Amino acid sequence: MSSELENETWAVLSDRGLEESYLSHEDARRLVHRLAGEGRHGLSIVTTAAASRLSDQTARSDQPEASKVV
Repeated sequence: MSSELENETWAVLSDRGLEESYLSHEDARRLVHRLAGEGRHGLSIVTTAAASRLSDQTARSDQPEASKVV
């Protein structure tokens, strides 16, 4: 039986947005460690599904007011 942490369902977010997705938790942890060493900020490990929802919201908020769907 595999752990959810071993499944490639994890993503890494930073202050710049989505860094990478579809990672095992261990690979995501390693990426966070490497990016932190490069001086990146706001690093988080979330599920790929959550990251895609956040990306969708960010894309909508970047649209000009006239093109936003209410």
